[in-house]
Amino acid sequence: MTGRRMVRWIRLLAVTAAVVWLGVWSGAGNMLDSRAQESGVYDRSRRLFDEAGLMTSEEAGDLEEQIARCRKKTGMDVAVVTAYNDGSHTAREYADDFYDQNGLGTGRKASGVLFLIYMDSPGSYGGESYVSTTGNMIRILTDQRIERIQDDVADSLRNLDYAGAAAEFLKDVEYYVDRGIQRGQYNYDTETGEISIYRSIRWYEGMFAFLVSAGVAGSVCLGVKRQYSMEQTERERANSLLAYRAEAKFAFGDSGDNLIRKFVTSAPIPRPTQNHSSGGSGRSSGRSSTHRSSSGRSHGGGGRRF
Repeated sequence: MTGRRMVRWIRLLAVTAAVVWLGVWSGAGNMLDSRAQESGVYDRSRRLFDEAGLMTSEEAGDLEEQIARCRKKTGMDVAVVTAYNDGSHTAREYADDFYDQNGLGTGRKASGVLFLIYMDSPGSYGGESYVSTTGNMIRILTDQRIERIQDDVADSLRNLDYAGAAAEFLKDVEYYVDRGIQRGQYNYDTETGEISIYRSIRWYEGMFAFLVSAGVAGSVCLGVKRQYSMEQTERERANSLLAYRAEAKFAFGDSGDNLIRKFVTSAPIPRPTQNHSSGGSGRSSGRSSTHRSSSGRSHGGGGRRF
């Protein structure tokens, strides 16, 4: 066999081996993808996780579409989860860990919100609803707003309308994101006591600052221009007209005041009333209580039994 023919055989064997290897690899990849789709692990678009099986297939399909619209409208990640109490995690722990371990969230801060329906056990009608927030959603959904969300979903949960409760949650999320971060909002770390105040400049505050700075700069420029043009100010002009009175002298006489009568009026000073929120908890309406999950990420949120 000549050297040229041997080179051709080697090339043919190499091409054949490459084709066989690619076929095996693509088959294994397709198998992994099919299993991933069945388990939902690699389905990045999925945001409804009905682990407790509380919804029909039709309800689940409609709710998945509503979640997709909510995510698009708000620019935040939004998820709904149903599960049974596993006996080792509270509703808060389950919601926070589910959010972190499934890679939910958008942007550098992994901003988003998760609504958990945490049933006590299979066949029971009681449980706990919990709202877990992360990133910018901590600022938007304050403690007071989360309490109002819990008020809105309570009736649906008591009537076993779990899809309706999730729909109410999505409406509230869109509403509050549209309203934005309220004035005076601050994060309060319940574990360390640290406070992080949200600072923002309103459009009218920026306009006022611009007008003030423009006025100061304009007055300085006019003053410099006046000095270089040797123009007399009103005060200088008045002083020059009164220069002839420089030698004038003034004499002041003695005068006294006599007290004739005195009146004293007294009035009680009312005590200042404490400023409570509408919920009666005494918390500020702009407060967002935060804590750390098992992964170390900061979360906000709140829950309630139903």
